[in-house]
Amino acid sequence: MLLLKKLFWVSLVFVVPQSMLAQKDAPIYLNNPSFEDVPRASATPSGWYDCGQMRDSPPDVQPGFWEVSTPAVNGSSYLGMVVRDNDTWESVGQRLSRPLEINSCYEITLYLSKAPKYLSKSPMSTDVVDFATPACVQIWGGNGYCDKAELLYKSTIINHSRWVEYNCRISPKTGNCSFLLIEVFYKTPVLFPYNGHVLIDNLSPITTVACGPEKMPDPKPKVTIAAKAPPKKTGTAAPKVTTATATVESKPAKKTEDPIGQSSRRNVIYKLEKVYFEADKYDLRSESEAQLEELVTFLRRRPDVVIEVGGHTNNQMWPNDAFAIELSTNRAKAVANYIISQGIPAGQVQYKGYGWTKPIYPNTTADGRQRNQRVEATVISSNG
Repeated sequence: MLLLKKLFWVSLVFVVPQSMLAQKDAPIYLNNPSFEDVPRASATPSGWYDCGQMRDSPPDVQPGFWEVSTPAVNGSSYLGMVVRDNDTWESVGQRLSRPLEINSCYEITLYLSKAPKYLSKSPMSTDVVDFATPACVQIWGGNGYCDKAELLYKSTIINHSRWVEYNCRISPKTGNCSFLLIEVFYKTPVLFPYNGHVLIDNLSPITTVACGPEKMPDPKPKVTIAAKAPPKKTGTAAPKVTTATATVESKPAKKTEDPIGQSSRRNVIYKLEKVYFEADKYDLRSESEAQLEELVTFLRRRPDVVIEVGGHTNNQMWPNDAFAIELSTNRAKAVANYIISQGIPAGQVQYKGYGWTKPIYPNTTADGRQRNQRVEATVISSNG
């Protein structure tokens, strides 16, 4: 009997930590993530708590009000939230089934859109106006309903009338977060408050993902890659950013002088050398939009062209190849999502992450590693 008791307690030592580890990595499921409820104006959907300013009405369960008729991407209803010209905006929140842990990394996806019309009364003039100005979505973490302790994610401006899936990487840095808050907010910087809106639907469970190392290890290439030396730098480049110039390359690497938009031959590569991300992240920085608009203009003009957006890293992430593939894939997807959000059909844009498997310069120098960390658009199909 004594032996059995010892075996029982020994088994607990091994079983309990494993079960706790499994729970830590299990998805966090949200309550009513698709905002299913009876469509009605100024009524927070079931499972969510209204976190807007007290002097204004709650968000709307759409469609069917304020001339909003966009079909839901999932289920039969979705959330409509507005920003107003009286400097107020709408938000909702809920308690999570378990906290987001500090310095852990998570991912959540959601679908965002903008209705062609969103008519309502202006708080400032009381006239019925179209809340048509584009806005963005912010995700906060906190430890109470409506507590905005830390901004975890901010989207680009939502200016597309089709549903587009957004992948949000969130990682609390100041403390654990037991509550999640989603709000619509103005395009920043805000000079004057305006009337605008965003439609939100079909949130995914929150999943645990691999984090990038805080400090990259020294490069340890497995093989020596022969390649021509990079040209001398003519200026100081921003560290660890991915970049789109008019420089065009063709496979095998053969430079041409075609500016972006003039060549639609298969396998032509456009280096996106002015598309920027923060180090180890995949949220597009606002200064990337000018270069991406060139690519969008080209694809509008050539609907027969299909491109693949390819993401690449350098070998400083070795041996964490899973994170390299994940980061490069998410950066490529972020660029593809932006292009699609500007009205380009999804069938024209594919994406893929290659990690560090396709360097264009040796990874033995800082300049070579910076050039290898890039995003490219390759023409994979055209009638031209």
